[in-house]
This record gives sequence, structure tokens and C-alpha cells, in this order.
Amino acid sequence: MEINGLPLHVLVVHAAVVFGPLSAAVAIAYATLPSWRDRLRWVTLGVVLIATAAIWTAYLSGEDFFGSDRFAGIEGTPLEAKIHTHEERAETLRLIVSGYAAVTILATWLHARTGAVRILLSVLMVAGAIATLVFTVLTGDAGSQAVWSQP
Repeated sequence: MEINGLPLHVLVVHAAVVFGPLSAAVAIAYATLPSWRDRLRWVTLGVVLIATAAIWTAYLSGEDFFGSDRFAGIEGTPLEAKIHTHEERAETLRLIVSGYAAVTILATWLHARTGAVRILLSVLMVAGAIATLVFTVLTGDAGSQAVWSQP
């Protein structure tokens, strides 16, 4: 998959790197600032869904990119090990953001709920946001190490 000669993966990762952390910031605000919750409801849902789509697209396009001829002959090299680390972190990020999106959908759907349900959803949302933020950074760092540390 290419756009104007560039692999789709190298274009899409920028959306994942921007919207992953942005969704975390907005979701943490939604979960921890009750006075802002009404105003942030749809923004939170929208940004989390965009982040999820961007991360999944980056993951799938990365699989396609790695399967291309550009990576022929890297078996047993340091580059292969770096790409493997990047792939493992991307797999974890994909699973984390999927759970995080599910909790966010539920939290915004049950927006008016209070008490234990609201507390549980807020805790799960903040945990998902932090995990998404951390693994977006770790995955992006591993990918950039694979690309930029080459001679």
C-alpha cells in the first residue's frame, strides 16, 4: 500500500502518534473533571475513535510494509531485532487501544450515570488512556530506532 510512492505506514504513523496521546489527554480530563464532562463527552469519543482507527491502520499498514520487498535479506541483522521489538509493541498497543476505546464508548454512552459505575468507568478510562499514551511512545520510539539508527 503506497500513496504517491511512499508506503502508507510511514504516513499513517504520524496520525497515530498525534491522536493516541491527544485522546489520552482528553479522556483523562473527561474522567477526572466532572464540571467539564458534558462539554468533553463527544470530543472524547471522537478523538478516541480517531486514535483507535489511526493505530489500527498503522498496525495493519506496518504488517503490509514489513512484508514488502524492502525488507528482503534482513534476517539475523540488528535491524530485524529492532523491527521485531517495534512489532511486539505495536501488537500490544493495538490491543490496549481497542480495550480503551470500548471503555470510552461505554463511559460516554452511560454518561449520566453516577456512583460506583461512574467511578469504575473513570478508573478504567484513565488506565486505558495512560496505557495508550505509554505504548504509543514506546512503539513510536522502537520504530524510530529501527529507521534512524541505521548507517
